[in-house]
Amino acid sequence: MLPIRAASVQFNHRPSDKLANLEIIRRFVRLAAKRRVDLLVFPEMCVTGYWHVRKLARDDIIALSEPVPNGQSTQSLISLACESGMTIGAGLIERSKDDALYNTYVVAMPDGTYARHRKLHCFISQHMASGNDFTVFDIPQGCSAGVLTCYDNNIVENVRLTALRGAEVLLAPHQTGGCDSRSPRGMKRIDPQLWLNRNQDPRPIEDACRGPNGRGWLLRWLPSRAHDNGVFLIFSNGVGVDDDEVRTGNAMILDPYGEIIAESQSVDDDLVVADLDPSLRHMCTGIRWMSARRPELYVRLTQPTGRERDIREARFSDSL
Repeated sequence: MLPIRAASVQFNHRPSDKLANLEIIRRFVRLAAKRRVDLLVFPEMCVTGYWHVRKLARDDIIALSEPVPNGQSTQSLISLACESGMTIGAGLIERSKDDALYNTYVVAMPDGTYARHRKLHCFISQHMASGNDFTVFDIPQGCSAGVLTCYDNNIVENVRLTALRGAEVLLAPHQTGGCDSRSPRGMKRIDPQLWLNRNQDPRPIEDACRGPNGRGWLLRWLPSRAHDNGVFLIFSNGVGVDDDEVRTGNAMILDPYGEIIAESQSVDDDLVVADLDPSLRHMCTGIRWMSARRPELYVRLTQPTGRERDIREARFSDSL
């Protein structure tokens, strides 16, 4: 891995307005270029919008979707990557050749190539499918990157397998915070009016985004994904009202020890930048721990227990 300057973006997307969202992405690309960023990470489904999609009929989702890589949005991302010399990741809805619909994260690279991750645990709509492949690839700036989208990161096996496949940097695009997690001590909703009143009375929404329904919840588990697997982790998230929920932003970049090396304090659109020092991975705790694995003991991890459930049932059910 070579030294890389990475950036994470949080922004309030416009539901179903791909042109407006791509224009916001272009604006952040220009800002990142001024700061000589190599790797720029945008949130999950930020091109199409996210939470409102759960209400859409299949035909409406199809109208919002695009093929990858030949769709207009992916081509725009590739053009931006080539023009800026950056690797740029952003999320959208993909329509495959067989008309399946996916929550897909596209990573466009300055040599004109791309990578694609189909979210492994997709619950946003019954009309959308989950992917079945882990995504690890080399970027021209000199590292191996992996992608796990939002809920994918909650499953510890997903992060471990991504690291075992060689990822040195994990791109973790989200649309989270202010959600009803159904867990007694998990996240709870944030009143959208707090965000709408942020200019007149900023303190309540700032406290909410940094509290147990935003940053506080993330810090219970997110640093361990970086630490335990010896990877840099770039967390990008929406911010502000997303249909009837509030995304909490909290854009951050973590090092392989789980330490936060850059973090947004804003409750509006923002970008944070950090230099990723590859020497931090040398002999770091997570890599040392992984070298002590005994794979012969873990066969049962791949065997069904009979308690597995469909992702939508697991995400939205009030009982186990």
